[in-house]
Amino acid sequence: MPTDLAAPAHARRLSLPTRIFYGFGSVAFGVKDNGFSYFLAFFFAQVLGLPAKEVGFAIMLALILDAFVDPIVGQLSDNTRSKWGRRHPWMYGAAIPVAVSYALLWNPPAGLGHAQLLIFLFAAAVLIRSFISCYEIPSAALAAELTTEYDERTRILAYRYLFGWVGGLAMYGLALFVFLKPTSEYSVGQLNPQGYANYGLFAGGLMLFAILVTSIGTHRQIPYLRDPPQQRVTLGRLAREFVGTMANRNFAFILLSAFFLYAGIGLGFAINLYFSTYFWEFSALQIGLFTFSSLTAAILAFLLAPRLAARFEKRTVAMVLLPVGLAFAIGPIVLRLMGLWPENGTQTLFVTTFITNIFAVGLGIVANILFSSMIADVVEDSELKTGRRQEGVFFAAIAFASKSTTGFGIFASGLIISTINFPTGAKPGTVDASILSALGHVYVPTQIVLYGTATALLLGYGISRASHAETLRRLAAAADLVAEGEPASATGKLA
Repeated sequence: MPTDLAAPAHARRLSLPTRIFYGFGSVAFGVKDNGFSYFLAFFFAQVLGLPAKEVGFAIMLALILDAFVDPIVGQLSDNTRSKWGRRHPWMYGAAIPVAVSYALLWNPPAGLGHAQLLIFLFAAAVLIRSFISCYEIPSAALAAELTTEYDERTRILAYRYLFGWVGGLAMYGLALFVFLKPTSEYSVGQLNPQGYANYGLFAGGLMLFAILVTSIGTHRQIPYLRDPPQQRVTLGRLAREFVGTMANRNFAFILLSAFFLYAGIGLGFAINLYFSTYFWEFSALQIGLFTFSSLTAAILAFLLAPRLAARFEKRTVAMVLLPVGLAFAIGPIVLRLMGLWPENGTQTLFVTTFITNIFAVGLGIVANILFSSMIADVVEDSELKTGRRQEGVFFAAIAFASKSTTGFGIFASGLIISTINFPTGAKPGTVDASILSALGHVYVPTQIVLYGTATALLLGYGISRASHAETLRRLAAAADLVAEGEPASATGKLA
C-alpha cells in the first residue's frame, strides 16, 4: 500500500445551507451550457448568416480544443496548496473572466466579414469555455471531497443539478420572454440580434453572482477538505499520474459511456430550437413556456434521484432511465412522422408535447445525477489502487468527454441541417414538408444509436453500495497501518 495514502474522510451528512451554497454555483454552468446548447449555433447561423455547417464545425473545434484544458486544470487543482485549500483559489479567480468572456461571445464587433466572424466565434468560444473550466472543474471536485457517504453524494449532486437546470432555464425563459420577444421589426423574436447582445450582458452578470455566492458560501468548509500531497509537481509526474488514473477499469467504462451520452445530449440541445420553431411551429411564447415544463422536470428529478439511489443500485437506475427518457424525447417526433401526433397550431399539440417533455427531461436529469454520483464513487476505488486521491482529474476527464462530444453533437446538428438543405432565415410554416420529414428521419435513429451505446457501456461499471463500503473500510484500515508506522505525507482533515 503506498505510504502517501491519506486517511479517508469520514462519511459526513452536510447541512442544508452547505448543500444549497454548493448547488447554487452550478447556476453559472447552467447559464453557459444553456446558451451554448440552445442559442449559440442558431444565433450565428440563422441570425448572423453564417452557414450552419461552418458554425457547427467552429464550435466543435473550439470545444475539443478547450476540452484539453480540463485535465490540466483538474490536476493543477488537485495539487494546489494555499490557505484557501485546493479548489477555492480557482473558483474565486475565474469569476470575473467568466462573466466578461460570456458577454463578449454574444456581442461580436460590428462590420466583421464572413471569415472574421467565424474566427471570432471560435476564439470567443474557446475563451469562455476555458475560463468556465477553471471554475467548474474545482467546483465539481468538491462533491467527492465534502463527503464520502454513498447516498449523501447523490443528495448533494441533486442540488447541483437542480440549481444548474433552474439557472439555465430561468435564463432561457428570460431570453425568450424579455430579450428575444417579438418586436415591430422582428416578428420572430429569435431572429433579433440586439436581443442576443442584451442577453449576453445579463447572463454574464448572473454567472458572476453565482460563482461568488458558492465560493463564499462554501468557504467555511475549507478546513474539512483534503490537503494535496507534500511533493514537487512536475509535468512528467502529472502525466504519469494521469495515465495511471485513467487506467481504472470502472472509470474507463463510465468515461466511454459519457462520450456517447454527451454526444446525444449535445445533438438534442443544438437542434431543439429547429424542432420547436419549424417542426412544431411553436411561437416564441410557447417555446418560452417549455421552461416551466423543464423546471417541473428538474424539481421532480431533484426529489426522485436520492430516493431511487437509496433503494436501488445507481448503475441499474441509470441504465433504465437513459433509454426511457430518450423514448419520451423522440416519441412525439416518431408519432408525427407516422401521422399519429396532434397537428401544428392546436392546443392539444402544445399540451401533449409539454407533458412528454417533463418525462424526457426529468428522467434524463435523474440519470445524469446518478452518473455524476457514480463518478464520485470512483475516487475511493482509484485511491485504494493507486494511493492517490484525484477528484479533479476524474471530473476533468468527464468534463473533457462532455465538451468534446457535445461539440461533436453541435457539429452533427449543423451537418444534419446542411445535408437536408434547411433554408437560412426561414420563417415558421414556410419550410418544405419533405425537409422537415428528413430532419426527423435523420435525428431519431442517430439518437437511438448514441443513447443505446451509452447505456450498454455502463455494464462495465462495477461499483456498488457494498463494494464502495468495502473500499472505505480497506482505506481506513490502510490509514491506520500507516499511522502506526511512518506518517503519511498527506493527511486528510475531513471530519
